[in-house]
Amino acid sequence: MTVNLAPLHDRILVKRLETKDVAKSGIIIPDTAKEKPQEGEVIAVGNGKIDKGRRIPVDVNGGNRILFGKYTGSDIMIENQEYLILQEDEVLARLSGMAKAPGSKK
Repeated sequence: MTVNLAPLHDRILVKRLETKDVAKSGIIIPDTAKEKPQEGEVIAVGNGKIDKGRRIPVDVNGGNRILFGKYTGSDIMIENQEYLILQEDEVLARLSGMAKAPGSKK
């Protein structure tokens, strides 16, 4: 699926990576008890913000896996899929390697 959305300036479009439904002890976690994941895959990136007439590029690229704050960004729905739009300064860390689902084997 291709998302036809281009973030502006230093904004980033992120798809949250889902967590496992079963705890290590084997207990199934219901949807109502789950917290929204703070890890996601970068889908699209803006061109960067303009400071003193110069454009400063964003430090993340499409496909990167990132960590972000629990209450940051704006949730949006596109074609029945939930995404998050963040500003670059709301990204806490970039994880090395390409995005993959949490809990999957290397």
